Amino acid sequence: MTGGAGFLGSHLCERLLADEWKVVCVDNLVTGAANNIAHLRGHTSFEFLQHNVSEPLYMEGPLDAVLHFASPASPIDYADHPIATLKVGTLGTHNMLGLARAKGAVFFLASTSEVYGDPMVHPQPETYWGNVNPVGPRAVYDEAKRASEAFTMAYHRAHGMATRIVRIFNTYGPRIRIDDGRAVPNFLTQALRNQPLTVYGDGSQTRSLCYVEDLIEGIVRLLATDYAQPVNLGTDDEVTMLQLATRIRDLSGSSSEVVFKPLPEDDPKQRRPDLTRARELLGWEPRTSLNAGLAKTIAYFRERLPRA
Repeated sequence: MTGGAGFLGSHLCERLLADEWKVVCVDNLVTGAANNIAHLRGHTSFEFLQHNVSEPLYMEGPLDAVLHFASPASPIDYADHPIATLKVGTLGTHNMLGLARAKGAVFFLASTSEVYGDPMVHPQPETYWGNVNPVGPRAVYDEAKRASEAFTMAYHRAHGMATRIVRIFNTYGPRIRIDDGRAVPNFLTQALRNQPLTVYGDGSQTRSLCYVEDLIEGIVRLLATDYAQPVNLGTDDEVTMLQLATRIRDLSGSSSEVVFKPLPEDDPKQRRPDLTRARELLGWEPRTSLNAGLAKTIAYFRERLPRA
């Protein structure tokens, strides 16, 4: 499980252990955190290995699956680590595909809705090829993930490997980094400190926010299939950034005002998955309402970020 100490990776490690897998969590802790997996360290079926998967990884014994979730995933992180982001999406994917092939294991790629770029089709089905700027500030992540999908399909076709690709849309919940830089942690941090809520542009740009437990359930179901084409996972409950800011302010009891700043370059105007494939293939549906998920996430943030 690469990236296993990250936000999504730690939740997935926890779920796989609950499902009675033996889990080797691999992470270099650049954007992951040891605290995310501290509660798993005593589990007899859990092992942690600190390693950068952009370098080759050799492991003893059999493996049933290689789940590749390692990558910086927020605009702040891949701006700070642009070359590492490119490397883990390309060299890291290549290395993990090689490991999976050597072990006869299933390879599971965590891809992203960012492969669609600033979409000209809405909502986005898996058949949409995307609208991505290959030389823009987000390209190190967008293009690395597009390359990782190409690598995965090449190994599937050339070597007959069992592969899975999940395209993850915006996800939030406990263990998302407080300084992650994306909308939910930004608004939560600002609201709990009664600081101005920073909305970019006019706040009309949209996201669809999936609670982490729902996403993990979809991932586990996809792993159990034999389906090689990409599958969107997320929620089709779409909200504007202005609506999200005011919702978080109200739920957290904050007195923050909303302030507007210029929209970042290449920031997608809208993002919502077409979930037809996930519903039909996996019998899966996101179940947690935005209010319920935000309430749990606010409680997590309150513990780590006392109100100013």
